[in-house]
Amino acid sequence: MTGKKRIVVGMSGGVDSSVTAWLLKQQGHEVIGVFMQNWEDDNDDEYCSIKQDALDAMSVADIVGIDMEVVNFAKEYKDRVFSYFLKEYSAGRTPNPDVLCNAEIKFKAFLDYAMELGADCIATGHYARKEERDGKHYLLKAVDHTKDQSYFLYRLNQAQLSKAMFPLGEIRKTEVRQLAEQAGLPTAAKKDSTGICFIGERPFREFLQRYLPTQPGDMVTPEGKTVGRHEGLMYYTLGQRKGLNIGGAKDGSGEPWFVAGKDIPGNRLIVVQGHDHPLLLKNTLEMGDLSWTLDEAPLPGDYAAKNRYRMADAACSLSPVVDGEANLTFRDKQWAVTPGQSAVLYDGDICLGGGIIR
Repeated sequence: MTGKKRIVVGMSGGVDSSVTAWLLKQQGHEVIGVFMQNWEDDNDDEYCSIKQDALDAMSVADIVGIDMEVVNFAKEYKDRVFSYFLKEYSAGRTPNPDVLCNAEIKFKAFLDYAMELGADCIATGHYARKEERDGKHYLLKAVDHTKDQSYFLYRLNQAQLSKAMFPLGEIRKTEVRQLAEQAGLPTAAKKDSTGICFIGERPFREFLQRYLPTQPGDMVTPEGKTVGRHEGLMYYTLGQRKGLNIGGAKDGSGEPWFVAGKDIPGNRLIVVQGHDHPLLLKNTLEMGDLSWTLDEAPLPGDYAAKNRYRMADAACSLSPVVDGEANLTFRDKQWAVTPGQSAVLYDGDICLGGGIIR
């Protein structure tokens, strides 16, 4: 995008979106900041930083010299993201609300709002890049591969990508903090937020208990031997080791226990001993609810994929898409492939899209 633009920046009160706004202002664009309030059920408790984040965003806007609005998307968030989150957890799956928040809130509700303000495009502090080639918008990994967030953006389509800017895609995180310091931004040393936005730093189990009834049951080995009790299948995810409270010595081997599966009808949590137990390793996965960044499925063939955010790309082959579903077959076995998480496909640095693991 060349020339002076009217750009609405999603400001979260963190260092990344602060530097995004500052950079665009330095480049001579007309910049408007918007702080999205996506959650309001209990944002006055010790775990939620939304008030502080809004204040930080305002003080950054003040220093950068831009107008800023606080816009409430809590209803859209509850309808489009949180209800899905609860539905998936109650079905025993482990969803990724950040993926849905990007597709439904930041690049839909917020994008629509920005367009009403007469914006040419929106910008966010995501670490990703975008390139236009032959009229197509390609989503690419960030230059800083250790911070790359294209995984969380894989559900964006051509219409959304055409209106998006990712100014941090070419910059390393260390440089972003340096720029913030040089510009005198109050968020320069602010800790990156982790975890799910509406849960904050609070204990996950305690949060879920407010919304989903607990159904305790047995923890069993694949052979059916009971070795402990679980507090409710929704609190556990495949590959989980902590919080099982069954120690490592049930069979004398001393090997740690891991969650290897869920028997939903029987309300039983299947656990195994040893990190590399065969039940934790899979060569293939099936994915549905597919979404492709180029608005069409890639041809079957060899690619790389991530089936969770913090993992290296794994070589795989994509099957033909049939009835909105596809399979990935990996060259090496993958550990703890988790239903409800996203499998994201790459061709080199290009993020092609992906789907929800069945």
